[in-house]
Amino acid sequence: MLKSPANRGSLDDLLVFHEMARSLASTYDSNEIVRIVLKYMDRLIDAELWALLVVDPRKRELYYVSPDGMENPKLADLRVKIGEGLAGWVALHGETLIIPDAATDLRLTGAARGKVFSVHSAVGLPIRGTRGTHGVLEIFNPRLHEQSDYTIALLHILTDYAAIAIENAQDVAYAKLLTITDDVTGLFNTRHLYTVLEQELEIARRDTKALSLVFLDLDRFKAINDAHGHLIGSEMLGQVGKRIQELCRMTDICFRYGGDEFVILMPGTTRAEALRMTRSIHATLAREVFKVGKDLELKVEASAGIAAFPGDGRTVHAILGAADKRMYSVKSSGRGRVEA
Repeated sequence: MLKSPANRGSLDDLLVFHEMARSLASTYDSNEIVRIVLKYMDRLIDAELWALLVVDPRKRELYYVSPDGMENPKLADLRVKIGEGLAGWVALHGETLIIPDAATDLRLTGAARGKVFSVHSAVGLPIRGTRGTHGVLEIFNPRLHEQSDYTIALLHILTDYAAIAIENAQDVAYAKLLTITDDVTGLFNTRHLYTVLEQELEIARRDTKALSLVFLDLDRFKAINDAHGHLIGSEMLGQVGKRIQELCRMTDICFRYGGDEFVILMPGTTRAEALRMTRSIHATLAREVFKVGKDLELKVEASAGIAAFPGDGRTVHAILGAADKRMYSVKSSGRGRVEA
């Protein structure tokens, strides 16, 4: 199953292993890790066809990846459910599966779907780490020979290294996420707001696109802290932040600015569109009953100000300042409104 088995030796394989290990250790980018795995597997595997699938944990599916490390758009409709077919079985059980005769194994029915050749035999190897299976290597019609056990063992070592690299990348990504996430609400924090707003303004300036920003402040929230304590107040803030996120569109980006203040960034959105959206969010929040603590049911209202690019400025501070000013204008004139 290794390419040109008669001409290969353990030193050749060790060199490939060493090169791949060094490459994997040099990156914390998940797509780059997949690209490296694809590159070195292609040098090793001798089969009619092989493929790498990555687990999508949210959908409990596996998807085929292309050489760039992303989901293969040509095979987007061939996602595999965990537990189904060759790859699904391997992902579910976290075990290598060797099928020497495809005709006698129903697990190859799904794996053969969409193939333009007959599947006679197959091997499935999990890319499995301490947190479970991250992907599956499918090999169809491998050219088996007397060194097949050696080949499987070598591929296991390579997939183990790939799993370690994937989990290291996940750790780095999680650590990075913690630095830009508010621990009370789970929304992005102020530090990330300034970074993202600058990026989105650059896009808006370059592509002449609209952009709006909402500054939203909870009215009289201090009364909740005074009456019920800061633990209840923090729980309430967490629920409000989650509800704001739910009420926003997929393209909107939500932040906790600090205290009881929130920011909603709306790329590609005009002032009029942002006003309509914010009024809807505002009205829904006012109707919401938040259940906090053991048996408390609390309500909250908000004041909001909207700023838009380019009418209110072309810089981070100009946009934030304009939205903040309008929000405080609402606060000083009765609260509970949206001003644009």
